[in-house]
Amino acid sequence: MADVSCDGCGEEVGTALSRTVSLAVDGSEVDSQTLCPGCFADWIERYEHRMRPDPAPSVEGIDFVE
Repeated sequence: MADVSCDGCGEEVGTALSRTVSLAVDGSEVDSQTLCPGCFADWIERYEHRMRPDPAPSVEGIDFVE
């Protein structure tokens, strides 16, 4: 089993444990990262946080509904 370096922390990680995250726009690869399990978990957490919708605005505790 070959070892690779994690693009997040630089630690060596076995290929069986590494995860590759690829970003493509209109079919063209923009970015690709090989991550260890810990950095992959951090990446997922950041992704989920950024993709979470903002809370609906409210005035004096009254939520607006569209």
